[in-house]
Amino acid sequence: MRIVESKFIKSVVKPTDYPASPYADIAFVGKSNVGKSSLINTILNRKAIAKVSRIPGKTRLINFFEIRFKTEEKEDGFVNFVDLPGYGYAKVSKTERVSWDKMIQNYFKKRLNLKGVILLVDIRHSADPKDIVMLKMLRDEGIPFAVVATKSDKIAKSKLPVYLEKLSAGLEVNNKSIYSFSSLKKTGIEDILNWINNQIL
Repeated sequence: MRIVESKFIKSVVKPTDYPASPYADIAFVGKSNVGKSSLINTILNRKAIAKVSRIPGKTRLINFFEIRFKTEEKEDGFVNFVDLPGYGYAKVSKTERVSWDKMIQNYFKKRLNLKGVILLVDIRHSADPKDIVMLKMLRDEGIPFAVVATKSDKIAKSKLPVYLEKLSAGLEVNNKSIYSFSSLKKTGIEDILNWINNQIL
């Protein structure tokens, strides 16, 4: 899968505002400081199509992007990338956290285009209870998912398998469904794109 073109479509809050589209959605979700925007920008080879902030919790809307790609089987394919609000940031109000949670739950339940979710976690940290709750939500809704462990450049290459195994066990996911990624070194892109392609075939 090779990305050819990408464009921002719109930001929304309510299901009634979701863009009408004939294409599948692949959504990206994770804690506020995990590097969602950096991952999307790296995959799309764009500097700032998804806004990167030094302040966690800045993604407060659901952001839709339309992606054109090519594969060996498909000369011209399309998919929507959906950047969901980050969760778990302590410095926002409880009311705002509840609002974000509801926004994400509504998207999972009501967006018929959704074909898969990529959950981002920080490879340096143990499994987080908030991520475990998110995985339970995905399992309960029957939504296919992959886990991407970001910031892998912070770990010695020889130790990556140990960290991935620890996360796999803590999150209770198959170790074949967890991938390491670094936006700095641009590693892991092919694995993620292959997973996406398999969900939208």
